[in-house]
Amino acid sequence: MEQQPSVPSPVPPSTPLPAAAAPAVAPPAGPVNIEYNDFAKIQLKIATIVEAKVHPNADKLLLLQVDLGGEKRQICAGIKAWYPPESLVGKQVVVVANLAPRPLRGEISQGMLLAATDSATGDVIILSPEKPVAAGSGVK
Repeated sequence: MEQQPSVPSPVPPSTPLPAAAAPAVAPPAGPVNIEYNDFAKIQLKIATIVEAKVHPNADKLLLLQVDLGGEKRQICAGIKAWYPPESLVGKQVVVVANLAPRPLRGEISQGMLLAATDSATGDVIILSPEKPVAAGSGVK
């Protein structure tokens, strides 16, 4: 049997592997802390819902047209199971105003509505100001 010539290894055996080739490290369990500077980038504002309707291409989404104080935007929100669209018109909500626009089932969402999920019931409750405030007001 004829012996094949050995091909030199591209990485000498004493050379450590680059970091990318090292085994992946599992992400930490539980919540991950973010730095204050990352949190400070988020712009939370009050918006007034001026129109709400069922998303034509999604079972769980509503399409909301909101007023952010002279600026109108569309937000897709997964709250259809908890809120009939007509009950939202005129409601003030807290939104993430500087979230990059993103297509959701064929519609562009230009922000994110904030809501809490009740740990006892699973119900979703929209976050709103205690008293009416001007649309576009910042949340601190």
